[in-house]
Amino acid sequence: MIVKTDEEQALIAAAKRVLPGGTFGNFGADIVIREGRGGHVTDVSGNEYIDYLLGSGPMFIGHGHPAVTEAVLAQVPKGTTFFTNNEHGIRLAEKIADAVPCAEQVRFVSTGTEADLYAMRLARAYRKRPKIVKFEGGYHGMSDWGLMSLAPRRLANFPEAVPDSPGIPDAVRAEVLVAPFNDIEAAVRLIEARAEEIGGVILEPFQRLIPPAPGFLQAIRDVTARLGIPLIFDEVVTGFRFAYGGAQALYGVTPDICTLGKIIGGGFPLAAVAGKAEIMKHFDRAAVDEDGFLTQIGTLSGNPVAAVAGLATLEVLRAPGTYDAVFATGRSLMDGLSKLIAEAGIPAQILGEPVLFDVVYAEGQLRDYRALLRQDAAMQKHVNGVLRQEGILKGDSKYYLSTAHTAADIARTLEAFRAALASLPSSRKVA
Repeated sequence: MIVKTDEEQALIAAAKRVLPGGTFGNFGADIVIREGRGGHVTDVSGNEYIDYLLGSGPMFIGHGHPAVTEAVLAQVPKGTTFFTNNEHGIRLAEKIADAVPCAEQVRFVSTGTEADLYAMRLARAYRKRPKIVKFEGGYHGMSDWGLMSLAPRRLANFPEAVPDSPGIPDAVRAEVLVAPFNDIEAAVRLIEARAEEIGGVILEPFQRLIPPAPGFLQAIRDVTARLGIPLIFDEVVTGFRFAYGGAQALYGVTPDICTLGKIIGGGFPLAAVAGKAEIMKHFDRAAVDEDGFLTQIGTLSGNPVAAVAGLATLEVLRAPGTYDAVFATGRSLMDGLSKLIAEAGIPAQILGEPVLFDVVYAEGQLRDYRALLRQDAAMQKHVNGVLRQEGILKGDSKYYLSTAHTAADIARTLEAFRAALASLPSSRKVA
């Protein structure tokens, strides 16, 4: 059972005084983490958790990996940022270009939000058209363009976009067209009908927790290629997680542009836009006319500390058998959770891939955002709360697996999940 010390309680109180909502905007205010080791984190009170949050995904090879720590400690005395090119950033761009199918050239930024924003701007610059097609429920960062129909409070008729935040101008809303994920017919029909207005199409190849339906990604690739519209895969989450070449390698569909983040920085702020040289040249003033040049400047873009952390992380992931092992770990947890759900008679299912999934408290096919709205949110909140008290740290709707998680971690997680299900009122169970 988790117990909070006076020290952590005082920090929580201080956070509520000086931070809006008492948080950095990412996670609840009721926990303050002090350190992470491998697949575990420890809070200020000394409570240790099995960590399936992983910093929202970057720590794919675990916290404090010796290879990453050694690389960072070697670089810090030599300088932490220069604004100019640095050797490590160049080497990391080479590794990305070698690994990711669509990546002929790379432009670094510091966050996934920046990467998605620039990818959409790049597509519009190349295509010379104003509108972006995105898919309802897809997350593409915190920009005005990204925050359209991520989690709309009202369901609109497609292709109407619904802003997810106040402060977004109506003019932006008018330039975003929204399609249903995994609906080939509707998406293709929209793209064909509005082709002359569309600058680019952006999607998560694996949307939050929802895998692509058979043929869906290829159908979007085919129609955009036929019409000359740049296709963007948002791989900030899936890049180097689903395979060394990302989701585009796993699913066998290559976009024109992709965005990367999280894993490529090894726990430091680093993200990237990558794509075909013909499109990426719009970042090069010498390669295009003045009207085609896309200005992009970032003080910390490609900084050497993040770059060496990323290089060390990718080197670990390149080791033979790494992905087989982490996928096997994830499958063992998925299988164990599924068995416990069946034994308890809970209306729930596992949704996702072995390295990124969750329990969704709903029955029936879950192929898009609107289907996920059937989930029993109260049941999810209850189970997650019990898991936290049992020493399992996860986000509201994701288990992130790492190469550092062990068979013992899986066994302990299943014990905690069994306890969480047992604590549910009998009215929540299926007879």
